[in-house]
Amino acid sequence: MNGFRNTAVLSVFFFSACGGDAPSQTSAEPAVGAPVGEGRVRVADISLPAGFNATIFADELGSTRHMAVRSNGDLYAAIRQRGDSDGGLVVMRDADGDGAADGVRRFGPKDVTTGLTIHRDTLYFTSNVRVYKWPLEKDRMIPSGSPEIVVEGFPEQRGHADKPITFDREDHIYVGSGVPSNACQEQPRTPGSMGRNPCPELELTGIWRYPGGHLGQAQRDGIQFVRGSRQIVAMEWHPIANALYFVMHGRDALDSLFPEHFTTAQRVELPAEEFHRAEQGDDYGWPYTYYDPIRNERMQAPEYGGDGKTPAEPGKYKDPLIGFPAHWGPNDLLFYTGALFPKRYRGGAFIAFHGSWNRAPEVQGGYNVVFVPMKDGVPSGDWEIFADDFEGPEPVVSPRDARFRPTGLAQSPDGALYISEDATGRIWRVTYEGG
Repeated sequence: MNGFRNTAVLSVFFFSACGGDAPSQTSAEPAVGAPVGEGRVRVADISLPAGFNATIFADELGSTRHMAVRSNGDLYAAIRQRGDSDGGLVVMRDADGDGAADGVRRFGPKDVTTGLTIHRDTLYFTSNVRVYKWPLEKDRMIPSGSPEIVVEGFPEQRGHADKPITFDREDHIYVGSGVPSNACQEQPRTPGSMGRNPCPELELTGIWRYPGGHLGQAQRDGIQFVRGSRQIVAMEWHPIANALYFVMHGRDALDSLFPEHFTTAQRVELPAEEFHRAEQGDDYGWPYTYYDPIRNERMQAPEYGGDGKTPAEPGKYKDPLIGFPAHWGPNDLLFYTGALFPKRYRGGAFIAFHGSWNRAPEVQGGYNVVFVPMKDGVPSGDWEIFADDFEGPEPVVSPRDARFRPTGLAQSPDGALYISEDATGRIWRVTYEGG
């Protein structure tokens, strides 16, 4: 199947004019960093640790998801379809070096969703059901011709359909494939309905590995690298540790599905969003278990006989490196390799949390970017909030009320950190200036 090409996608391309579309007017001048708490400053509508600065790189792009930076500094982003708005790709260049894009050019198929990366000067991106590749050319922001399909045939599903992608050193491409349900119940989201055992949804989900250079592959042509993950959007290869990592979305609705075992207060704090190092053959326990971040223990899911007090079978499923607070919505993961930030950041993980809905009626959580210091591929200290206050000055009960919702992370060649969000389509460029 090598050399397969999907000519049908030609009908859904849209290209900007030669000059590209300019972003809405934003100032490249950084705001004065106003103190907002011990060791933190507010700049460009978010808060950061003292010594860091931010500019608004681009704004009002649409539902902006994952990003990737080319070696020449050009920034690419996936724009997800939302409502009547088309999806696609955008590319931006800061030609004058002022920290803001000088123009935005839109291109690519409309079915783009979240996953995007650049590997060996080739742009890879995803829809809900396929992975594309598009070689980049010297001095051209928009690649010529049309993209080719690397993998297709992932199931059509309404929920958890995003396909994050990353590469290892041997040019294998890894694709995350979420499950189409909350807990694999016999009657989905029905109180008291038990889980299907075995769960058939496990056969086509998890993380899949493929040869990156082959075209026209079907999903089943790959290797199911790991299984037992509910939904993965944040996934990345650690170039220093030479290993795959991800942060998984935990399940919902423990109290409404099994009120005899869980209170609303418990549901707000359960289960964890799990940060894992992925090794081939791992099983992370969905749907049979969940991870309790308060007990620091993997528990039997109520659909499979659990009662909130019964631990899962020991040794059968992998525990996370970190159990983050429930319902924060991890949406991207980046390992920092630059020299611009202080030395303690090198090799550590940045995680963008998009926020969720399942903490209601309590105030929602997430809407931030956290940092995890790491050494030799494992956390070496407590995680901390790096960028915060995206949701705005008022407490957020519904995600619709959040001003910004972080979705993507990328690192520029000079070590700056880009952060995207999908409520309005803003991208920040974060730098370190000392102090």
